[in-house]
Amino acid sequence: MSDALRPHYRLLHELDERFDQLTAAIHRAATLYESAPPATWRLSGSGDATWLRDALLDMWHQQHQDGRETRNYIAVIAADEPLIEAFQEVNAAKSAISTLLQRIKQSEPGGLSDAKQRLPQRHPDVEKVLRTGGMARLHLKQCWRQLPIVEAPVARVRLAWYSSGRSIKRITVQEAEQKLLQLDSDAPHVRIQLRKLAGIPSSEPLAQVQNQAPLMRANLFFTEPLMDGQTRRALNIAMPLVVPAHEGRLPHIKVPPMEPPAQRTRAKRRDEKLESDAFLPSLRVYRYR
Repeated sequence: MSDALRPHYRLLHELDERFDQLTAAIHRAATLYESAPPATWRLSGSGDATWLRDALLDMWHQQHQDGRETRNYIAVIAADEPLIEAFQEVNAAKSAISTLLQRIKQSEPGGLSDAKQRLPQRHPDVEKVLRTGGMARLHLKQCWRQLPIVEAPVARVRLAWYSSGRSIKRITVQEAEQKLLQLDSDAPHVRIQLRKLAGIPSSEPLAQVQNQAPLMRANLFFTEPLMDGQTRRALNIAMPLVVPAHEGRLPHIKVPPMEPPAQRTRAKRRDEKLESDAFLPSLRVYRYR
């Protein structure tokens, strides 16, 4: 092996070890959870205690899955100290693998792609996975996303869907032109959009719009003020929310609907400033009214 390749393979070897440590931490936490299932609320309803192991091990792209899409596991777990410590070990292992994957990405252009293809070989059910034609590549967001662990007792948790609707980014005419030119500039629909762009002032601001998936928002109300005086906190959750168990019980939970609202509930005021039809459909770019 050449000296130039040694650092790359050392990083991949370290990645194998970190990934094994992550899966081991997941299995330890899941086994502890399953041995004496704590009070748990799940959005998806009832089920056996193995759901948590399946959720934590869900780190893979499925066939035809949008790479930006993640599968969420909305739940609240009232955990005792040993279980909280086990979940913290999972988070630490996730952070370690995230840091290493960033090092691999920076060290070599194709390194991250190699890593994502390599790790399925270390999945505990890889033969079954590959046989069913499902998960084939590591889903980075699902791999390193943290379990939200609350550090203090909580009296109430209010869960609600947060449909922010769309993110709006202001761009210049020059930036829009560059983005169009990165597409197939010989395609008729791109040429039409370039002509439209050339017909407006170069100083006119434009808005690029990105649809956003609904999020689950957890509003936490603590039993006592925290050291900084806070009595409540809000956070988005995609993984089970872990709260300290109070006499083995869950806090009071305001249960959300099973499905997010069909209509977006936020960002309408900003959207009203935009024309109703896209000015550059290929880029989801709108003109301001």
